[in-house]
Amino acid sequence: MKRYTLWCIAAVTLAVTQLIALRERPVVHAAAVMAPRFEVDAYWPKPLPNHWILGQTIGVSSDAQDHIWIIHRVGSLETGEQHATTNPPISQCCAPAPPVLEFDQEGNLIGHWGGPGAGYDWPDSAHGITVDYKGNVWLAGNGRGPQSARGAINGQDEESKAGDRVDSFHDNQILKFTQDGKFLLQIGKPSRSKGSNDVENVRLAAKTFVDPKTNELYVADGYGNHRVIVFDADTGRYKRHWGAYGHKPDDADLGPYNPNGPPAQQFRNPVHCAMLSNDNLLYVCDRVNDRIQVFKPDGTFVKEAFIEKQTLGSGSVWDIAFSQDPQQSFLYVADGENDRVHIVDRASLEVLTTFGEGGRQPGEFYGVHSIATDSKGNIYTTETYRGQRVQRFVYKGLAPVTSKDQRVLWPKH
Repeated sequence: MKRYTLWCIAAVTLAVTQLIALRERPVVHAAAVMAPRFEVDAYWPKPLPNHWILGQTIGVSSDAQDHIWIIHRVGSLETGEQHATTNPPISQCCAPAPPVLEFDQEGNLIGHWGGPGAGYDWPDSAHGITVDYKGNVWLAGNGRGPQSARGAINGQDEESKAGDRVDSFHDNQILKFTQDGKFLLQIGKPSRSKGSNDVENVRLAAKTFVDPKTNELYVADGYGNHRVIVFDADTGRYKRHWGAYGHKPDDADLGPYNPNGPPAQQFRNPVHCAMLSNDNLLYVCDRVNDRIQVFKPDGTFVKEAFIEKQTLGSGSVWDIAFSQDPQQSFLYVADGENDRVHIVDRASLEVLTTFGEGGRQPGEFYGVHSIATDSKGNIYTTETYRGQRVQRFVYKGLAPVTSKDQRVLWPKH
């Protein structure tokens, strides 16, 4: 009995000692995952003048003054959206806005131009806009001939027409303008492309980016070709090109994307973006393959990651923008098939959280196509198909991730 009593006293003493130690030990919590937080600005931009409306809105870029540039397809408007342009006008609504529009931070329209002109070949179906570090404006196109000047064929947007005949690849050029619309340079000629190893023409290019360190123009090329190609941004002289994993590009038909199959060794159409980070990594949107591939500027493959890998149809990786912290810690990925924007950790390429929902109300998306950020960290998106708009999402700082799917980022009042 005495031995049992002594054993109980020892056990209690040990328990009390451990409890005291636990109370005095610093409490260690798992670090919260942080990500940028946004709210939709339902009042940006302001209404357009002159009864103007937008068609399929397929490019957005921010310049050094934080002016926001967009491009849309004038020819994609329905007949009923152009009744103000008939002679005589059928009604007050509506008329197509000029293709290229410039907005200030307050959402005022402060510039507009674009369309066919002397000395250059305006694309049948405009696609993508980039304002480079010098202030020059770069445009591409993915039109397939006169029938695509409307921006849609039999109700299908150009985004879904990647499988057409080779001889229907018309827009084989890149155009460069000043900010007031003065023509500066054209690379390539319509209907001249010889495929993914032609160094003189592109073929239905999607988007461009100019490296301020080297003055090199990177082209996501694109809807007809299966590559990234690089030119001198002043002269248009060819520099280099490559396909997926840094391979020589190949125009063989890969067949439909299979999310459960081995990764495709070539890009599928379209190669939809090519964006260079401050630390010299090139992020390429292999849209229908649902993946981002990362390269060094010379085409050396670094790594890849899949985003919503089970997505079929038009794919999940449509466009990329970088966060505005010096390290560009986050990627913003526009996903036009799932109608979401994914916030991705740039180092790991892990999706941290997602926002958006299918629909046409502020903060929702229908065919979210292009994405850009300004110097304040705000996000701008454009929508193709019948989305036909640009939206702003105001940066609200970093916050703990509490939901993988934030859905609509409605303002909290």
